[in-house]
Amino acid sequence: MYIKRQKPFLPMLRLYFICEFRTAFILFIFAILILTLMLIGQSSIDAAVKPTIIDPKLKVEVLFNGLKFPTGMAFLDSNDILVLEKNDGTVQRIVNDTLQPKPILDVNVAKISERGLLGIAIENDRDQNGGLPPYVFLYFTESSEKDGNDISGEEPLGNRLYRYELVGDKLVNPKLLLDLPAGPYPYHNGGRIVIGTVDYIYLAIGDLGNFTEAQNMKHRAAIDGRGGILRVTQDGKPVEKGILGDSYPIDLYYAYGIRNSFGMDFDPVTDRLWDTENGDEYGDEINLVKPGFNSGYRKMQGVWKAYKSEPGPVLSKPVENLVDFGGKGKYSMPEFTWNATVGVTALSFFNSAKLGKLYENDLFVGDFHNGNIYHFELNKDRSTLILEDHLSDKLADTNNELEEVIFGRGFGGITDTQVGPDGFLYVLSVIEGGTDCYAMMNNNSTGACVSYNSGLEGTIFRIV
Repeated sequence: MYIKRQKPFLPMLRLYFICEFRTAFILFIFAILILTLMLIGQSSIDAAVKPTIIDPKLKVEVLFNGLKFPTGMAFLDSNDILVLEKNDGTVQRIVNDTLQPKPILDVNVAKISERGLLGIAIENDRDQNGGLPPYVFLYFTESSEKDGNDISGEEPLGNRLYRYELVGDKLVNPKLLLDLPAGPYPYHNGGRIVIGTVDYIYLAIGDLGNFTEAQNMKHRAAIDGRGGILRVTQDGKPVEKGILGDSYPIDLYYAYGIRNSFGMDFDPVTDRLWDTENGDEYGDEINLVKPGFNSGYRKMQGVWKAYKSEPGPVLSKPVENLVDFGGKGKYSMPEFTWNATVGVTALSFFNSAKLGKLYENDLFVGDFHNGNIYHFELNKDRSTLILEDHLSDKLADTNNELEEVIFGRGFGGITDTQVGPDGFLYVLSVIEGGTDCYAMMNNNSTGACVSYNSGLEGTIFRIV
């Protein structure tokens, strides 16, 4: 029997190369797919956090990225910025767009919900005029031993306003100026600090869910430092005899009836104070704040009666029986109201011509839920906002009506805006804004939310 000699090597080699080719081809296709998904995902991320300005002559620059839930910033100089990180209790310093190796201060903070390191202001005149170290004022919810003790049930020490001195690269010599309540709830702590034209310190603090005369609740608890704008000297003393009364703590109040506020600034032309105020389900506000101003909460919110699940009829005058402290407090309607809440936050007057005369001394306002910046012009005597067409009633009934005043969008969750020493507008934000998950959980609400006690990434933008 003749058996033909086989050549097994060549078919096996051919089979090997076919298998290898198929494997390589599958891996190649898989790699292309992964890369495509990554690029799509990255494009989505970029699109989500890439801000835009409506005015085509202006643009947005990224100054610094990588902060942890920043809540406020203040300038020491054009290229020297102090930034607060809410949940770490750290004051970071950014010099020439570079984060310094170590924080210049690290304090213990409670951090559930809206607690944390919340407000900053700098008094630079001491350094410029007398060679003394600048004062840095900080407002935070202080914890006893470490950050976040309140998560395990320990009550904070208080919402506290401190004054520090900046010596070298450290904040030293802390002086406690105000020791305020930090409850009963962890939200509505406020936090904005501004320094007035005569160097008084103004601090916005919310109601913290409390019921007192400061919230227009007659025959309830006495006023106690919550729910208003407080004014003190740089040594923490009440200013003269007080506006609403001469006993402590009523003599601290510049304004009251405030649910919560994250925005406050003085008009550089008139020296009048303006603020933003946060509604619940409706009624975010912009207010002109005169001495003794009553914003109306818990009886009024926006242009409606407060404490309803949805707005009722628009009111042309306030409800009756607001607390007025013997006629010393004066209610006035908001200068602008959002029907649906946007989480209004930062408020700054643009006392510069660097973006053009069109914007000089105008008002800019940011929000946390949508990442919008709103632009408002003021009338001749700067007592009200110039609002036209659908907004002539001072009320944004729908989001479409807001298009008339939107200056920029896509900034994430805006926490602060400042006009820098270089005359440009700076915006501080976190990558994603929205409602606090803790508050939603406690209200048995559902939907998208943001963890306010997280380390959400933050960015400083510059508009030029």
